[in-house]
This record gives sequence, structure tokens and C-alpha cells, in this order.
Amino acid sequence: MHFKARTARLNLFFVLLLSLSSTLAFAKDSENSHVDTDKLLEQQLDVLKPTLNQAIASVNVVQLLQRNSYEKITIDNNSSDKIFQSYLDTLDRNRSFFLASDIKEFEPYRNELDSALKSGNLKPAFDIFNRYMQRSEERIRFALKYLEAGLNNIDFNKKESLTIDREKSPWLADRKAQEDLWRRQLKDSVLNMKLNEKPLKEIQELLHKRYTNQLRRLHQTRNEDAFQLYLNAFTQLYDPHTQYFSPQRAETFDINMSLSLEGIGAVLQSEDEYTKVVSIVPAGPADKAGQLKPGDRIIAVSQGENGKFEDVVGMRLDEVVKLIRGPKGTQVKLETIPSTSKDGKTRIYPITRDKVKLEEQSAQKEIVTIKQGDRDYRIGVIEIPAFYIDFKAAQAGDPDYKSTTRDVRKLLKELNKENIDGLIIDLRSNGGGSLQEANQLSGLFINDGPTVVVRDSRGRTEPQQDPDPEEVYHGPMAVMINRLSASASEIFAGAMQDYQRAVIIGSQSFGKGTVQTIQPLNHGQLKLTVAKFYRVSGQSTQNRGVIPDISFPSLFNKEDIGESALPNALPWDEINPAKFKAFDPLTPFMPALRERHNKRISNNPDFLYLKDLKTFQQRYDSKNSITLNEKERRNETEAMRKERLRLENQLRKAKEKPVYKSLEELEEAQNANVSQYGKREDDKPEEDALLMESGNILADMIELSSRYIADSAKQ
Repeated sequence: MHFKARTARLNLFFVLLLSLSSTLAFAKDSENSHVDTDKLLEQQLDVLKPTLNQAIASVNVVQLLQRNSYEKITIDNNSSDKIFQSYLDTLDRNRSFFLASDIKEFEPYRNELDSALKSGNLKPAFDIFNRYMQRSEERIRFALKYLEAGLNNIDFNKKESLTIDREKSPWLADRKAQEDLWRRQLKDSVLNMKLNEKPLKEIQELLHKRYTNQLRRLHQTRNEDAFQLYLNAFTQLYDPHTQYFSPQRAETFDINMSLSLEGIGAVLQSEDEYTKVVSIVPAGPADKAGQLKPGDRIIAVSQGENGKFEDVVGMRLDEVVKLIRGPKGTQVKLETIPSTSKDGKTRIYPITRDKVKLEEQSAQKEIVTIKQGDRDYRIGVIEIPAFYIDFKAAQAGDPDYKSTTRDVRKLLKELNKENIDGLIIDLRSNGGGSLQEANQLSGLFINDGPTVVVRDSRGRTEPQQDPDPEEVYHGPMAVMINRLSASASEIFAGAMQDYQRAVIIGSQSFGKGTVQTIQPLNHGQLKLTVAKFYRVSGQSTQNRGVIPDISFPSLFNKEDIGESALPNALPWDEINPAKFKAFDPLTPFMPALRERHNKRISNNPDFLYLKDLKTFQQRYDSKNSITLNEKERRNETEAMRKERLRLENQLRKAKEKPVYKSLEELEEAQNANVSQYGKREDDKPEEDALLMESGNILADMIELSSRYIADSAKQ
């Protein structure tokens, strides 16, 4: 078993599970790239038009959402304005394509989209999309023409910069401003590659191929692409998890939900021109390899040991997915820009495709020893990567079917026999899963009572009851969470906190407290939110998540990660609490627990490192412009790398480990320690500072509660 600190950044738009097998084969390179650029430039873009089936589907979506969605929205001029803004943001969030004159021309649509949707009139949506296509083609043609002049003509000594996030910037005033922005963006791409030691000739060839491929894909855009983007700009008004799937996307979604897990085990999204890693599937090939992290941006993909890298910047998400998917046992290499590096340096990660085996996602146990004073505390730790259940085996009557609750029950009985003093349930980065399992797992630690309340779109509430009166574990307990602990994890952690059954340790959880269902349409299907979760105390887990009793430093930025960071996320609220009987309160111990915790971490090298690293990340995340002067960029990059290396070596010195002369040396050493099973030399529970401090907190609680009981007995 190994425990890992996981870091990620999360932001959802379109999400595909890349860990699933596919019968689709990606087209050969010769079929994709051997297109004469001159002929491609001579082609005219098709003017896309909606179909009757799409018009009917749009009406059906409006009616279904108004009738069945948890959130009730009146479709009127106010919502029309929001749809208009959402659609523009979907197409051009960074305001790099549309001109101010385009927006002025579209202005009459601002108050018309509500009635247009209700009647199935898709002309406004397609007018806007066709203009976006036109501007996209103009940008590609501009880039190709610019590249023809040669990269030697770029002045890298000029003092100029590029705004990174233009979401709140004014729309481009005219063509001159537009081309100046495009030039700067292209210059930034060239400079990034130069900093990664690519020669200008190779950069020119790579960029020429990139933009030629983008132009080819642009000409392959069909009306279904426009329709899906438009409907999702509308559905996002309800909440970020309400989505329309076109027939092709619906088919892919169904395949993903039914086939065995096979691939690399990662969830991806499109963000601007990049393919970004949203999360890593526990026990999947990427997780085992231990290199690819959430927030990393994939810029190129190669097949096999010596395959040629194919640039994927600007490529459609489904095409990137086809490139990365593949048969079990084959290798894929990903060139990425790591989310944590901040220096623009790319890394290459080899991953061997494989099936994600359910048994490898199973809960696992460990015992750690916590030394405090003259006593050693034996703390049992159960890591739960997901709330899983083998539905097929269970329905077939298999007496040995696997599930979270069954596995944890077995582990608890083993730990009880090993005479542990306390228990930690580790739910860090557990994205959830089966509600049934969250309910039943909670029941292992309470005698009876509700564990969660589900409220539907009509306001009806239904508490989920503990199905088993047996309390398998009676002793002191802590639950670890972080920003990526979501859904079923939050239900369990919230129940343990409300019942005063465990001290909750870590950072604020994700805040995913809604339930979705799939509704088939005449054309595609609709995923819509139909219910909301509430804790037995009456508090929603939605948006706010679970607030820990004792907080740890977190590298996750709540502005970027979590339900509250998503557009139009449903709010946190409360209902009447359910009837339940809490355990003896832990609240009286909290001040002392926090005081002891704060004293310990004041000189703990790992916690000091996390604090410094967070400050480091915030300093560079807050920058909204980057220099396009090569000397300045190199100096900034070198300063970043020196600071990052200093932080790493400072931690290593404090832990009496050898220091490294460069980040490259450190990364090579770390990668060399990864075995075929993804375990590192230092991948031990004792090296997980957050886990060990949680053990210290639990040991404190055991001592304080014992002292409280002894004092009470004297009275």
C-alpha cells in the first residue's frame, strides 16, 4: 500500500473519461496531415445551418428543464441576456476572436434567445457561431502567413507583454488590434518553445503543422458542434452539471459508462487551445506511473517507445482522446506543461495502457506508530480511493462481490484484532461514487439513524437510513479530506462530523452536493440535476462542502478548484435537521487540539514547505501578463526555477536528505524511483506529513478524552 499527497486544479466544462476502452481508431497520420496547405487555404468554410431535429431537440430541452430540473429558472429577457453572455464566453472566453463590431451586430439577439429557444429558432445561435468560425479561420490564416515570413524576423529584444487572461478585457476594437493580439500570442508560443530548447527551424515546422491541422479541423466542423455548444451555453444557466449530449457524444457517454476501464485512467477537458488533465482515476495506469497530475496541460502525444510526437494544441478533445486511448499493454507518451512548474518547461511522461482493476481501487489499510511522550499510539489507517461497488456481481448473487463497505468492514475487523488505539479514514482526492456505499459505510461507525437527506425538485425530502445496527468500530476516529474529496466522500465526512463521531482534518472539500440523471431526447440526451444532498444537521454539502475541524494548508486555489469555482453553481442552503442522536461531543476538545497542532507545525519542515510553496504559487498565479522579451523571460524563468529548487532543497536539508544542483537532477532522481507499479522509494506512510500529523491530532484526542473521563470519574 502507498499513501500519496495529491495536488490538482479543477474547472469543468466538457469532461471525458479517458480510462475507457474504445473501438474507434484514430486516423493515420498520412490521412490527417498530408493535405496540401495551398489547396486547404483555397477552400471556403461551409455556412452551417441547423436541422429540424436540432430545432425539436432544443424545444424538448427547454421543456424538460422547466419541468424536471432542481433549479427553477424563468425563461425570459433576463435569462436571454445570460444565455447570450454564456454563449459568447463559450466561444471566445479570452476575447481573442470577436471584434467589438461583431458584438454590436449581435446585440439584437441579447433579448431574443429566450423566445428563440422556446420556438426552436436556432438562427441566432448559428449566425454567431458562423462568425466565430470566420474569425477562427482568419486567425489561422494570419498565423500561417506570419510564419511564412520566417521566425528570424521576430524581435525577441522588444519590450512588450501579453495579457494572459482577457476574460474581462474589452472586445477587440478593430482588425489592427486583433492582429496585434494574434501576433503576440504567436510570439509567446515561439518563445515557450525556444525556452524548451527547440531550434527555430523545428519551431517553424511544428507551428506550421499545428495551424494547418487546426485549419483542416475547422473545415470539418459540422452543425452538430455548433448546436451542442449553444445548448450547453443555455443548460449551464441551471448549474454546471446540466449538459446536453449530441447523438455522437451521447453514444460515447454510454460506452464510457458500460465498458471495462482500459486506457491510461485520466479525466480530460478542453481549456482554450489546450487539453487539460482534470483528475486521475485511482489505481489507473497514470496514477501508478505517478507523474501525470491534475492541472497538467497535454501539448503532444506519441505512440510506443520511439513514436513521433504529434502536436495536439488546438486539437478537438475527442481527437486527443482517440490518440491517447489504446489497447492494454501498449505505451503512450505525453508531453505536458506541468501545472506546478510555473516555468513553462515541458515534461515527457510515458504511460503503459492497462485496465483499471476494481481490486486495485479497493480500500487498503496500514498501521502507523505515533510517538508522543513516553507512549506509542498504534493508529490504523484506511485509505479509500473511491466509493465503489461491483453492481454486476452483486446483482448476479455473487457472495464475494466487492464494495467499499464490505472491504472496509473486513479491514476494520482485522485492525480491531491488531489492537489499534485509533482510526483514520483517508478520503483525500476521493471523488465519490456510489451513494449507497456512502450510506452503508457511515453505518459501520454508528448504531442507527439517518446518514444523508435527499431533496428532490419538488421539495420532498427523503433521509437515507443506516441499514445495519452493528457498529463495527467503536474507538476514536479521524477523517482526512481535501479539496478533491467530493460527493459521496462529503456525505460520509459530513455524517461523521454531525454525529460527532470523528474529528475532520484537512482542507475544505469540493462541494458537489447534487444528483444528476440522464433523459433521452429525439436527438441526443440531456443530463440534468434533479436533487440535492443535505447532511443530517440540515446543511447542504453543495457549494460549501465540508469544513474541517482542524485545517491543513492546501495548494488548491478555491478560486479555480471546487464547486464554488464553477459557473452558476447551485448555492449552499439549509433545511430542517433530521432526527438523529449524536455521540459525546468532540467540540470541547477542539481548542486544545488546534493549539497543540499549531505548536507542532510551527517548526515542522513539511508544513513550512507547504506554506512557502503556496506563497510561491500564489505569487505567479496572480500575474495576468507575461513578458515577450526573451532575456526578461529567461531571467524570470531562471529565478522561478531557482526559487523552486531552493524550496525543495530546504525541505530535503531539514529532513537530512541529499540536495540537488538543479530541478532537472531532482526530477530525474524522482522519476528513476518510480517502479513498474508506480511506487517511489519514499512512498511510505511515514513520509506523508499530513497523514502523520493527523495521527498526532488523533493521539492528542485520545489523551485528552482519557484525561476528561478520568477527571469526571474523580468528581
